Amino acid sequence: MRLLVVEDEEGLVSALRSGLGRAGYAVDTALTGAEAVEKLATTAYDLAILDITLPDTSGLDLCRAVRRGEIEVASGRELRVLMLTARASLADRVRGLDEGADDYLTKPFALVELLARIRALLRRDVTNGSTQLHVGDLVLDSARHLATRNGRELALTLKEFGVLRYLMSRPGHVVSAEELLEHVWDENADPFTQSVRVTVGTLRRKLTQDGEEAVLETVIGRGYRLRGEET
Repeated sequence: MRLLVVEDEEGLVSALRSGLGRAGYAVDTALTGAEAVEKLATTAYDLAILDITLPDTSGLDLCRAVRRGEIEVASGRELRVLMLTARASLADRVRGLDEGADDYLTKPFALVELLARIRALLRRDVTNGSTQLHVGDLVLDSARHLATRNGRELALTLKEFGVLRYLMSRPGHVVSAEELLEHVWDENADPFTQSVRVTVGTLRRKLTQDGEEAVLETVIGRGYRLRGEET
């Protein structure tokens, strides 16, 4: 899943990039509202984390513009938004939610709580409220960061886990390498890298052992498809 962090405190930005990255998220950052608008227009993010106080605008104004369709957003006006701000009064929290934020977390905060809130927001549409995805004999639990096939635990890297989660949210659909690069890697990824091909290759081997039927296939010239149906 790809996140955009809009925050002007560079120390916090660095800490969030590190902490969210360790949790398996692809993280892009913006220090200003103008930079955020540019990135929202070109990249389909799964969730945006917005500070209210930015050098050139308010995170509230940015959220409102997204919800009203006043700025171009590649992921659509239903982009999930989490406000992350030092403004802790009840009035500020109410205003943030009224302007269209899906959640509101005040500083200082614990990373584990931020991660829990992100998981809750991201699983709403994909898993109908569950932390688990089921496709055939594959089970992936985002909260526990655990994936199994036929009860066999899969020893996956963060990128392999991210690719599998994305494919399991779209079973039977062909997903291009570019789409995986956009949603599982961050803005620093080289578009000409072989990382997607290599990661899919190692994931395929881990999914298929001891004569198990292959479930991850390459569709020549188009991308990759996870066979099976959600259960």
